[in-house]
Amino acid sequence: MSRILIVEDETIIRSALRRLLEKNHFQVDDAASVDEATSRFKLSDFNLIISDLRLPGAPGTDLIELAKSVPVLIMTSYASLRSAVDAMKMGAVDYIAKPFDHEEMISSVQKILASNSNQTTPMPTEEEPGCNKDNSEMFGSCPPMQELYKRIGKVAKTSATVLIQGESGTGKELAARAIHEQSNRADTPMISVNCAAIPESLIESELFGHEKGSFTGASTARSGLLEAADGGTLFLDEIGELPLEAQARLLRFLQEGEIRRVGSVQSKKVDVRLIAATHRNLKELAKRNEFREDLYYRLYVMELRIPPLRERGNDILEIADKLMDKVCDRMQMDKLCFAPDTRNTMLTYNWPGNVRELENAIERAAILAESNTISTDLLGLDIPKSSLDELENQFAAMNSEPNQPLSKEEQANLSLDDYFQRFVLENQDQLSETELAKKLGVSRKCLWERRQKLGIPRKPKK
Repeated sequence: MSRILIVEDETIIRSALRRLLEKNHFQVDDAASVDEATSRFKLSDFNLIISDLRLPGAPGTDLIELAKSVPVLIMTSYASLRSAVDAMKMGAVDYIAKPFDHEEMISSVQKILASNSNQTTPMPTEEEPGCNKDNSEMFGSCPPMQELYKRIGKVAKTSATVLIQGESGTGKELAARAIHEQSNRADTPMISVNCAAIPESLIESELFGHEKGSFTGASTARSGLLEAADGGTLFLDEIGELPLEAQARLLRFLQEGEIRRVGSVQSKKVDVRLIAATHRNLKELAKRNEFREDLYYRLYVMELRIPPLRERGNDILEIADKLMDKVCDRMQMDKLCFAPDTRNTMLTYNWPGNVRELENAIERAAILAESNTISTDLLGLDIPKSSLDELENQFAAMNSEPNQPLSKEEQANLSLDDYFQRFVLENQDQLSETELAKKLGVSRKCLWERRQKLGIPRKPKK
């Protein structure tokens, strides 16, 4: 069990964070200051230290040097975000803004612990494209992912701007981190910013900084995140949410390699590699004048597309097995496995939330499991009653003629797709498309999509 030390002077936050970590099966100790932490505990005994930036006495960043090889995650208020970036330059492994989201905190802790335990893993050779995916928590062997690994390996060696496109939950930040870790900037910080999470009125100040008195509340001059990332990589997630004014400033940075703080007349050169990501169609946004077309083409130097989970075939099962192993290790549980019908459901389910939804479903199932076999219902998927996943038994009954019943072995070998294909081929001569869809309990659109996937031709028109 991983051991974590919390250093936080606010009792309510400290207690809440302790309960959250203990609920997720971590061993937790806490202290109210750096002095208390060093006097009560041996810092090297911990796997991770989570510390507030501002503490009575010494600041939380002092723990970075004191803890040596133990990673330190810095917590900070939103107003002190730039100070947290400075802390990363001092050696903090990451930072998280308060008030933090519980899922975000647990996700950060898990990634740090997993990364720290694998930090001695040898780097892949140039002849093995994509084999670094375990280091970046990306894995999968389907053709789209193999192509993605090759592209990441090629673009990482350059300083080109990269645009990563993909649905929410597909792992766009993991791809960005893989590029950073394979580049010559790997020893410098990669700063991640979710453009959708910062208020529109503050986004320019956050990215480019501001001078004292440049707007109400600007009591001191502050550097922006682009300055903080100088020499490293800046990852702008959900760049499609960036306001037009900020887009114009970002375009100047990409063209000239320089920035100007809000309220300043002086420009400053910065060396930052920009990686952007979005789940939106920027080209369509540009046509509607909701995104600058010139910025779109500046970002479109190299495009990477992360395939949605539903397009990754048997990768779904590979990912599910690896995620289950990680969950069992973290929760110190006996190894769990998926029942055959559960594996079939995972292959046929649409996964609108992609890998993030799969990970959450597996963790839920592991918590609720009463045996070492995971059934479909434990995943808690939002499967409508009319979906194909719940018609398997109906297909078996409809397709088994009384005088020629399927043997148990034949039934066991029929997948859901087999049932669907057999039913359609046997009945489409007698039924219209509307009647077929009604019999199956699905829409005509769903029937058409399933035909396309399985390559089932429609009956010829007479």
